[in-house]
Amino acid sequence: MAEAAVDTARQPRVDAVEPARPVRRRRNYSVKRLPGFGAVAIFTFVMLYFPIIILVAFSFNAGVSQATWEGFSLQWYEAAFQNRQVRDVSIRSLWLAATAASLATVLATLAALATTRTSRFPGQTMIYALINQPLMVPEVVTGIALLIFVAAIKVQTGYTGMGYLVAAHTAFCIPFAYLPIRARLETMDITLEKAAADLYASPVQAFRYITLPLLVPGIVAGFMLGFVISLDTVVITEFVKSAGQDTLPTYMLGQLRRTVTPEMNAIATLFLALSLMIVTAFFLITRKRGA
Repeated sequence: MAEAAVDTARQPRVDAVEPARPVRRRRNYSVKRLPGFGAVAIFTFVMLYFPIIILVAFSFNAGVSQATWEGFSLQWYEAAFQNRQVRDVSIRSLWLAATAASLATVLATLAALATTRTSRFPGQTMIYALINQPLMVPEVVTGIALLIFVAAIKVQTGYTGMGYLVAAHTAFCIPFAYLPIRARLETMDITLEKAAADLYASPVQAFRYITLPLLVPGIVAGFMLGFVISLDTVVITEFVKSAGQDTLPTYMLGQLRRTVTPEMNAIATLFLALSLMIVTAFFLITRKRGA
């Protein structure tokens, strides 16, 4: 008995093993789980797109009412096409937007290359801030400043042509074109440009055959953004334009001050279709290039 007690004392003590607690898996945070997220999302989309749907629908209204549907008709589109003033301001708006966006894209591309493909230098951050400053300044402040500046030049030179609108729209569109181009440059693999330099390519050749093809999606995005911004600008155009230089937004604003007709809805619908075509073309181009 004594030996058995000694052997029992020598054996290691085995404690009762507690059952393992189930491990709770931590769910990844998702904004979709927030209370009321679905309702807020639906409300936001309704507020954004329902007015546009109403505008498009009533552009086909047979009557002049903006609240009562009187039948389907294309008469307001026909009236818009037959309105010579509408045609003139539309052509002027498209020409101005294309010209200003093209100039702004070229200047923004040069600025983006200068701030991303060079070694850091004193004042680089300040240059970046100055390029993007028009995004922070209220548009009315920019419009008043341009009005004072342009008025002084008009007095000294007597020139009152479209050059002022082109210059003003170009300056206003540069930061909008600069952002996607700079973002594209920052995500590009610089080793390809270094490899071209190692193969004795000149800077111009490296830019033409390596940088520029890879930069095309950013340039297209910058041009598209500048084109839409220029086409939509009302405040700056109102302050800078001379007599007889109305663009489509300023013409529509003047007409809406008098009376609202479905003809304005038809014009707005046509430019909405143009914007959708531009966005679709850009999507197809970037998707094809794998950007």
